[in-house]
Amino acid sequence: MLGEDALSDAHRALLDSWFAGWEVVADHSWPLQDTTVLRIRADGGDFIVKASRTSHHIDREIAAHRSFLSSSTVAVPRLVHADVEEKILVATYLPGELVAGTAAEWAPTTYRKAGQVLDTLMVPGEVSPDYVDRLRDRGLRSVADAAGLVPAGHLDELRKRLTSTVSRPVRLSFTHGDYHPRNWLLHNDEFAVIDFGRAEQRHWTSDLVRLQSQQFAARPDLAAAFTAGLGREFGEEDIEVLALEWTYQAITTAVWAHGIGDSPFEEHGRRMIARMMSWSTVAGSGR
Repeated sequence: MLGEDALSDAHRALLDSWFAGWEVVADHSWPLQDTTVLRIRADGGDFIVKASRTSHHIDREIAAHRSFLSSSTVAVPRLVHADVEEKILVATYLPGELVAGTAAEWAPTTYRKAGQVLDTLMVPGEVSPDYVDRLRDRGLRSVADAAGLVPAGHLDELRKRLTSTVSRPVRLSFTHGDYHPRNWLLHNDEFAVIDFGRAEQRHWTSDLVRLQSQQFAARPDLAAAFTAGLGREFGEEDIEVLALEWTYQAITTAVWAHGIGDSPFEEHGRRMIARMMSWSTVAGSGR
């Protein structure tokens, strides 16, 4: 049966307890991760089931739904059922077409809307005294893990830049963590956002890195449209933290992708690092 065999007995028992009857309509799982993603039909409607035996992304997504998304005005899936201990959630199914791979992925109007939606999603949180320190330390650990995956000269430079990072308090916001066209839906001109498995409290600039390293790289018009929609000015602190976010995400991309056997994404991480080598410092202009 489509995807159902990947569910544990506990997962199936919970679905049986939540619905009078259910059937798998489609399997949207990504084989390189230990997460099963199914579209099911139950109680006269369609739902998305996400389940895992080990992934912490399920915990993050449940927490995001319960803390921020339940009251968000953005079009997002709505949590219906969840069990943190068994790592399973059920959310409403949103109709629409993924932006990735369509003409909309290269349309400035899409990015203006994406910027507006991201600004709405980013609920301001507390001021963190140690966010920069934690990001630096995680980056340094990833630099050590990247030995043999990234040119030694690049690793030495990243280590130097991270080590010289100046600690400062920064205000955090709710961030998506994987904000790009693969997680955007369009349906009758409505823009929706899905997949909050990487949602967390971070500096707001963290949600810009993936777009800057991919779609914006050769299309400054898309970046301009997005920035106009976002409507935020970049202060000195924002530019410094953005450069640190770039450093951290570049090196962790290479390490993480290597760990799951995703060679193209591992190479993307190396390209991000190579691009950063032209910047003067970790706090340089990363855009």
